[in-house]
Amino acid sequence: MQVRCTALPSGHGVKCPMPTPEAAAIAAELRTAMGKLTRRVKHEDRIPLGQVAVLGALDRDGAMTTSDLAADQRVRPQSMARAVGLLMEQNLITRRAHPTDGRKTLVELSDAGRAALEAERGRRAGWLAQAIEAELSEEERELLARSATLLERLATR
Repeated sequence: MQVRCTALPSGHGVKCPMPTPEAAAIAAELRTAMGKLTRRVKHEDRIPLGQVAVLGALDRDGAMTTSDLAADQRVRPQSMARAVGLLMEQNLITRRAHPTDGRKTLVELSDAGRAALEAERGRRAGWLAQAIEAELSEEERELLARSATLLERLATR
């Protein structure tokens, strides 16, 4: 079922129908559980979350300007410039000239940055995989696998 939302006059947002009490309760429980799981997985991090997000964006989308990274991560350009500087100091990213605009530079993952990102992802996924094996029955694992598909669908809405 597709939810139909309508634009408010003068571009002041959108109005969507109220969810059913059942959907609202599921949403509240899911948000709480996802928050707890996210916080627990973050305990495995060795690189600060904001820096991992930048490395992940560069891995997914390729080289970008600092301004484009700031827009992608929804942070101020000054904050992104600081994050880029810290990542450069650690040799996790490199700069190169923009191919069509000589006034701009692009930042991209270095080999060390790619390796650090993969190690970070491996730690997170490793902890989660171990927790799934230790805590969930075979039936629960199958249910979780089906649920992951549903969560992905909600995330891309």
